[in-house]
Amino acid sequence: MSESRSLEIARKLVGLGREKEAAKAYNVALNEGIENDPAAELEAALWNLQFGTDYKISYAVFHKLHNEGFCQDEIFDIMTGAFYAPNVKELKSKYERNCKLLKKYPYFFREDLVPFEELPILFYPYDDNSYIPYYISENRFGELIDFKEPVIRHYFFHDLEDPILAKDIFSQYELEYLRDNVRDSTYVAKENHIYLHYTDRAVFCAYLQCLNIRALLEDKKFVFLIEDEISEYPIDFKERFGIDYSKFPLKPIGIREVNKLIWHTQLSTHNGGDFFNEIFDDHPNLIVRESLMMDNVKDVISRLQKELGKMCCVQDAADAAGDWDPNYLRELYLMKDPTASDLLVGIFLNDKAATAGLDYSSRIAPALFFQPHFGNMEYMAEMDTRGRAVLVSEQYDEIRRSPILRSFKYIKTFTPMRRMTTSYAATVRFMEAISKDSWIHPREDGKHAVVGDAVTERIMNRSFMLDPHERLYKDSVLVRFEDGKLNPKATFTALAAFLDIPYTESLTYCSEHGERDPVTPGNAVGFGTEALYRTYDEFANDAERTLIEYFMRDAYECYGYDFHYYNGEDIDMENLKELIAGCTTINKYIRDTYRPVLMEEAKGGPGKDLEGSVEALLDEAEERMNGERLRTFEVLQNGLNFVNRAGQPLHMMPKLELDPALLEQPLYH
Repeated sequence: MSESRSLEIARKLVGLGREKEAAKAYNVALNEGIENDPAAELEAALWNLQFGTDYKISYAVFHKLHNEGFCQDEIFDIMTGAFYAPNVKELKSKYERNCKLLKKYPYFFREDLVPFEELPILFYPYDDNSYIPYYISENRFGELIDFKEPVIRHYFFHDLEDPILAKDIFSQYELEYLRDNVRDSTYVAKENHIYLHYTDRAVFCAYLQCLNIRALLEDKKFVFLIEDEISEYPIDFKERFGIDYSKFPLKPIGIREVNKLIWHTQLSTHNGGDFFNEIFDDHPNLIVRESLMMDNVKDVISRLQKELGKMCCVQDAADAAGDWDPNYLRELYLMKDPTASDLLVGIFLNDKAATAGLDYSSRIAPALFFQPHFGNMEYMAEMDTRGRAVLVSEQYDEIRRSPILRSFKYIKTFTPMRRMTTSYAATVRFMEAISKDSWIHPREDGKHAVVGDAVTERIMNRSFMLDPHERLYKDSVLVRFEDGKLNPKATFTALAAFLDIPYTESLTYCSEHGERDPVTPGNAVGFGTEALYRTYDEFANDAERTLIEYFMRDAYECYGYDFHYYNGEDIDMENLKELIAGCTTINKYIRDTYRPVLMEEAKGGPGKDLEGSVEALLDEAEERMNGERLRTFEVLQNGLNFVNRAGQPLHMMPKLELDPALLEQPLYH
């Protein structure tokens, strides 16, 4: 195999004494992949470490080569000198500080903490929050650990009968999540500490180099059980410590106790969102409302913010209560700079429908279940210099920037998906019905609804693809509508585990404000499966559905849908033009709903052939639309490679996996 051209250039630049330029060339060589040449990789990483601008490139190479067994002693010395030794004093200081705090803590019972020099794991700092562990006895580096990664990986709240027991939890984020979401024992009038069981004393001690223990001890919610101390779970606090929690009165849910958001996203229209809302309605650990228009939510929050700003004293808050529970309004008034999420939680807690099923004596604070809704989710694709499709969406950007969502500390995100050709046709049906209704019941603004280019909108709507750096999607999963209908036990058992809420009876039926099996025009009732097999042939044709399946073929494969219309063969530009010309069903609905609008606009204008001129305008508009479709689809023909505005690749949202043992029917395909 010939030597990498970039590597050759880098070595020549070294010879010329141009160190920084050589570092750039070495990095190019690493990006290209210096295949089967670990010595060259090491050479490039060393040069980058000395003269480059991003030490993480070298860090990753050293880590990889060491675990592959290449020059392990030399690489260990390099990594230790570059990354561990400069930080060992700080690591030791944090360790000793944490040990001192634990020794004073009333619910930590061990005295035999391991001396720093005898810890079995060394932690090599990667950045402010992340480390790579080195397991001394195994001569092995582990995988990167971000102690503050905003992901809840454990199912902590599956059973609330007894106090929470968690095993070997080393994530700072998860530990703080437990602290913030398990209610204080004095609030629920029963023993409600969080028991942390660590199975290996030395390993537990090793992680004290990285954790912020002080943040976990202030509220005295945790009980630490090391190794065989697990036999003491749960402790009788009345007998051992003289504390009888049953004497405390039950405390109402405070607004700032609700710090976990379950964001039910809107993938697109007619994806089964109502069904999922009806499933989660009435859950004892959720504050739940049906989907709410995002603009309306922002307006309500804005008005509340203004009203609070006018108040001068606590009595003003009480006097202005109106339909509000005065306690919640007072709590908001007394807050220093309430966030958008504080206001949203207050609005939800004050809504009797949203709290109808709430268990106020539960061990955990409720999560807020929220589905912000848009009239439509619209995406556009712009081709970048490398021929990749840059996805742009006004609605996505609004959500991404929204302080309403971002100010929650803990966010679990799930997205329902329905077979895309089915949801497309159902959308066209809905749009056509809304258009007709806007003539029967005129709107205040005098405008009439029309059918838009739903086929292009559906093809471009890839909101199931994630920016891996976007906070709102860090902890997310996609769940198929068909699975929820056909295999509800398996689906909602798995979804409850992901969302970290108990699987309760309320997840076995559909309800709205506690009333079971609500009837919504156009929707199947409860677990009725008719919506799975409707094809809505009068609202979609095979050309339109073939285009959707072809341009969504990666999603079909990822999420387990079989093709019903696309035959799997390549589609060239000529075939593409034929399919676009075949979009006659959607075109007809677009024309039929625009026609009366144009006719109304043209009345009283010059010209005798009113119908002819309107049809000519519709012909021109259809021709333009077909041209725009072709230009859009040409971008996608370069490959289904999607990136964000910064050029970072987008990834598929992970699919909710079901336990095969819980399946009631074969999986839908």
